[in-house]
Amino acid sequence: LPICNILRTKFLLGLFDRPYVDPGELPAMGSEHALKVAKQAALESIVLLRNENHVLPLQKDQIKSIAVIGPLAEAPYEQLGTWKIGESRRARDAEVAAVRLALELGYRVIDTAEMYGEGGAEEVIGEAVVDALRAGTLRREELFVVSKVYPHNASRRGVPAACERSLKRLGLEHIDLYLLHWPGSHPLAETVQAFEALCGQGRIGAWGVSNFDREDMQSLLAMPGGEACATNQVYFSLGERGPGFELLPWLREQRMPLMAYSPIDQGRLADDSGLAAIARGLHVSAAQLALAWVMHQPGVMAIPKAVREAHLRENLAAAELQLDQDTLRALDARFPPPRKRTPLAMI
Repeated sequence: LPICNILRTKFLLGLFDRPYVDPGELPAMGSEHALKVAKQAALESIVLLRNENHVLPLQKDQIKSIAVIGPLAEAPYEQLGTWKIGESRRARDAEVAAVRLALELGYRVIDTAEMYGEGGAEEVIGEAVVDALRAGTLRREELFVVSKVYPHNASRRGVPAACERSLKRLGLEHIDLYLLHWPGSHPLAETVQAFEALCGQGRIGAWGVSNFDREDMQSLLAMPGGEACATNQVYFSLGERGPGFELLPWLREQRMPLMAYSPIDQGRLADDSGLAAIARGLHVSAAQLALAWVMHQPGVMAIPKAVREAHLRENLAAAELQLDQDTLRALDARFPPPRKRTPLAMI
């Protein structure tokens, strides 16, 4: 449990039927007492909930599950991916409008990277967010922005320089969560040191990684500062269930969330006839069912990409879909869970 992050991010999450969060204002308790409470919670697997002005301990067996602990505890439920956005100047106005609409609909987590459109996606997000802030339809504290640094920029000096470029494109003073996009050639210890320095400077709220397999994660958590890693973002969907065999169970043991990118397999699952047949019985689309399955997995946050209004609304509705055991068994029959470990997929 990354205790070092507790005073710069509101920290502990109890997950009930869906990830709705109220972890309490730990910093208001005073740093020494907050740290003591957090350490005790970490040792006893206790979730902290706020009741008026009091932080109450709630035993683990009193709730249905504990899925996410860390800076993502404060992340709102509605999440938007932006891969493939920002690649065309001609599409810029339409993409800005799409992100702005997403914000109006209630999306509050936006995932991007300096790689997406070589900064173009960050520029699109920045324009949409600035418009929303100026219009008064959004407050900065309501928004949770995730971005990623290229591995070739992940040196001790390269990370802060890349972060500043991203901040400029986004038009923000800080990034809520900053990830290493995939393992690279720079020593990981240097990257961690750079991330921690940015946290200390207030330029990022927390840091994590992407496309790390279990051994990569074990190496990371074993190095100085590595325990502060907030998440691992990987490709995970009904069509790519590999992480569910070993990586996801291990992350759950660490109380670390998995962020699932491409939860609809880049749209391919929307055209799956078998999935569509199951979805019809629930009066939803195949894409909605695929997304709902990912959201149903304990300890997983899904990041679907959408630019069309219909898809934005469908993704929001998918968050409300409850999956019974018959549906889960039907999905397992159509998309069998892995029986052995497979190489971590990346796209």
